Amino acid sequence: MIKLFVGLGNPGPEYEATRHNAGFWWTEALARELKVIPVLDKSYHGRVARTTAGGQTIWLLEPLTFMNVSGKSVAALARFFKIAPEEILVAHDELDIVPGQAKLKFGGSHAGHNGLRDIHAQLGTGDYWRLRIGVGHPGVKAEVINWVLKKPSQEHRLAIEDSIARSLKAVPALLAGEMEKATMLIHTSAPPRPKPPREVEAKDSENKQPNPR
Repeated sequence: MIKLFVGLGNPGPEYEATRHNAGFWWTEALARELKVIPVLDKSYHGRVARTTAGGQTIWLLEPLTFMNVSGKSVAALARFFKIAPEEILVAHDELDIVPGQAKLKFGGSHAGHNGLRDIHAQLGTGDYWRLRIGVGHPGVKAEVINWVLKKPSQEHRLAIEDSIARSLKAVPALLAGEMEKATMLIHTSAPPRPKPPREVEAKDSENKQPNPR
């Protein structure tokens, strides 16, 4: 079960709307859902909220250390409250996933993400959960830094917000430790397409006016 929800980003108004702050967008959405307001706590180098959900105490954390020192904040809170790595979920921007999709993953490498790299180092392990929020790739490796530090297009921003909203539906499953169910909920990027009508039904409806819904 998840006890600590972390969103990664960079502090400051100049970074608020950039792709690299997708993790912050997620924890802010979760905070609104839980009706809590994260506040600055210097002991944990970030904004923190503590509440009860699903019958257990949980924490929300937004490190304010800048991205590449995120582990300092995560490790400080996790160690003080004795939260194990496998009870931590880190929401972050993901280049290799298109805007509008998100993926849940446990463990693995940091794949060059500086926030994850520092969390790996500070926790001493990569065995924690990640919510990978798709922001898309610029197509050229040399452009990655500029890409993540810029604002997405309006279309991409709306798609990212949609994926965040959908992923929040998995929070009860995450709290209950039902990770397979949570994965299914998060990885479903759109409702399934309706099956085509049977041939008989199609013939019966040939002369009917379509319903302009």
